[in-house]
Amino acid sequence: MGLREWALGGVLLSPFLIYVLLALVLTGVLRLLVHATPLGRWIWHEALFDAALFVCVLFLVVRVLGAA
Repeated sequence: MGLREWALGGVLLSPFLIYVLLALVLTGVLRLLVHATPLGRWIWHEALFDAALFVCVLFLVVRVLGAA
């Protein structure tokens, strides 16, 4: 897929926007899975955990889909 802009009706869109949205959805699913298991009680600071999880998932999404 690469990191080239997409033209949509004359507007250039960055694929990073799609990657961020995909990472946000995956982070939400992973967060629900973690909180549904006993692992959720080991999280000390939920906001920091969520931010770190989002960054890790975003890295993986860009690494997998952004390979040119």
